Amino acid sequence: MHETTPTVYLIARTAVDSAAIRAYLEDVGGASWLERILEDEPKDAELLVEFAGRACYRSWEPGLNANVTRVRTDRAAYLENILRSAHGSVLEHASYSFALRNVSRTFTHELVRHRAGSAFSQESLRYVRLTDIGFRVPPALEPMRERVLAIVEQLEEFQRKAAQALALDDEGVPFHVKKEATSAMRRLAPIGLSTDIIWTANVRTLRHVIEMRTDPGAEEELRLVFDEIAQIMRREAPLLFQDYERHEDGSWVPTYRKV
Repeated sequence: MHETTPTVYLIARTAVDSAAIRAYLEDVGGASWLERILEDEPKDAELLVEFAGRACYRSWEPGLNANVTRVRTDRAAYLENILRSAHGSVLEHASYSFALRNVSRTFTHELVRHRAGSAFSQESLRYVRLTDIGFRVPPALEPMRERVLAIVEQLEEFQRKAAQALALDDEGVPFHVKKEATSAMRRLAPIGLSTDIIWTANVRTLRHVIEMRTDPGAEEELRLVFDEIAQIMRREAPLLFQDYERHEDGSWVPTYRKV
């Protein structure tokens, strides 16, 4: 076995086609809004959220909607108003994808509870044989570190011995036989073993999960990982997370909740 540490990789983000948005606005009106906003080189996610919000009221420019006589031109103020008024549906247009490396299956069991606004692709232990188990000793178990590692090593040894006893590496063994045995053998692996998962979430979901999973009552590993995700999102879309404050206990708390 080998000891691991969770790692977060941001692997994809929303990309806006400004030419297509320009063509749309030339059709419905409001192209000057796009030219003005592009001068500030906005983050794509922030541009998309503002575009979607303005589409709801046709508020790119005064006069496009007879009920709108003036519009906010300050981007930060506009997006803060979106957050303050809980107009959260427009946040769902922007999404980010993360590769979460060496998180435990304890972590992934909790992460997949956040189904709304998410997509998941996890390493499958029906197919991936556990020849080298990765494991992170949680801080609460540090006083028992050596005993914990010894137990994990015994479980890893079982995986190797079982594969030998079942002759899984013999020539000609059908893949479906290997899969069935591998699936059965994972039942004797620790739930804390390290695994990888790809997680995609829209901004509305990210705001919610960051708040929940950095709370002092959340599981320690989730707090560790989502503290990093929160810092990434503050860099990636600062105006969409402008109301978040990181407290001394590591929790990320928004001014505007349940957007």
